[in-house]
Amino acid sequence: MSSGSDVVHSGGCHCRRVRWQVEARASVVAWICNCSDCAMRGNTHFVVPAAKFRLDPGAEEFLTTYTFGTHTAKHTFCKVCGITSFYTPRSNPDGVAVTVACVDAGTLAHVEYKNFDGKNWEGMYERSDISKFSKEAAAAAE
Repeated sequence: MSSGSDVVHSGGCHCRRVRWQVEARASVVAWICNCSDCAMRGNTHFVVPAAKFRLDPGAEEFLTTYTFGTHTAKHTFCKVCGITSFYTPRSNPDGVAVTVACVDAGTLAHVEYKNFDGKNWEGMYERSDISKFSKEAAAAAE
């Protein structure tokens, strides 16, 4: 699963029924979003191409999904403990947003935090570079 200077990060939900691995740099850019969902959950996440994310066998049965608004974002969370350890973001429907706090200790060397004004989604999306983070070439350049 690993390529180049990427490392494999493992993580999951609180009850550990949902576990996954994600291939990303040891230093990532994480987004602090103030949209209604992220703000209420306190979710801060980094985005990777979907091909770099792998759900562990058996985890799927413990997942459920919530959508609202445009229904583009797929807010996936554990049915048992309620933790959103990853989801499909509206900004990157071809990627996966991984919750920084759900990554197991030891593989993230540095996290650069950026704010995303999700309350003003359309304007912020146009001004930001968030869409590049789910692209293979851009992910390799980070």
